[in-house]
Amino acid sequence: MDEFLEVKNVRKYFFDHQGLLDMLWSNTRPPVQAVDDVSFHLDRGECLGLVGESGCGKTTMAWLILRIHELTEGEIWFEGLNIRQLSKGGLKQMYRRIQLIFQDPRASLDPRMKAISIIGEPLDIHEVGGKQERKERVLDLLNRVGLSENHADRYPHEFSGGQQQRLAIARALAINPSLIICDEPVSALDVSVQGQILNLLTDLQEQFKLAFLFITHDLSVARHFCDRIGVMYLGKLMEIGPAEVLFENPLHPYTRALLSAVPHPEPDLGFENIPMRGEPPDPRCPPPGCRFSTRCPEAIPECSLVMPELKERAHGRAAACIKLD
Repeated sequence: MDEFLEVKNVRKYFFDHQGLLDMLWSNTRPPVQAVDDVSFHLDRGECLGLVGESGCGKTTMAWLILRIHELTEGEIWFEGLNIRQLSKGGLKQMYRRIQLIFQDPRASLDPRMKAISIIGEPLDIHEVGGKQERKERVLDLLNRVGLSENHADRYPHEFSGGQQQRLAIARALAINPSLIICDEPVSALDVSVQGQILNLLTDLQEQFKLAFLFITHDLSVARHFCDRIGVMYLGKLMEIGPAEVLFENPLHPYTRALLSAVPHPEPDLGFENIPMRGEPPDPRCPPPGCRFSTRCPEAIPECSLVMPELKERAHGRAAACIKLD
């Protein structure tokens, strides 16, 4: 497959803005290490899931790819272009190739605009086609996402939650992107509607040859939808690999703990429950070595050391990022 998104050793640190008293007293605080030395790739037409607890850095990673946040260190390459070096005009062209679906459609759709205007807005911004061509494109997209032409003149509040997300998906497809970043796209929907939206995204992926970066905290959803899954914790990518391999043979203790928390239809059959002790450390002062070592039930002394060779010695323990592929 054609590797067209590559993230290389990316770091994003958030620094406090110092006030006058902080400057006088030299009271400086360490930065929040939101993303720290993360690397992965995404092939054309593939779906890569990023999962983990709230605050692990998965959404920040999406903002870095879109350059909503600027990188502290590292590189992100998309279709042969270094995103960090793009000019304002280059970014506008990149946004024709990358689109975003937000978590809550109620908050991401302008309540003052009708559906036809919401879907057509990207076409207007990027000056795609003439007026009649744009209208035909919008009506075609409404049909493709399971709505109809009768919905074109409705406002967002006249749609159900699932229909609103279909409208948001149609907007993301308007300018024929090659990559869509989905930030918790079904977490705000009822369970029955979640399945419909995921099936719709699967069909659209095949029709338009799309790649997805799928951000979610729901491992069951990730297993159903993603080709590969990356597990993040406290800004680090702990484990990455094919979805089925990761579920059948998770190597990192953090991954195993997450999987043990997934509800099972028959919990009395002896599924292993792996408790995580304590709370996640302060992202300003993460522990050395493996960041999960302070909560890991399998931690060994070497897990707290910063030694690259421990990647080979740990044999699946919480010493470093483990790659399955």
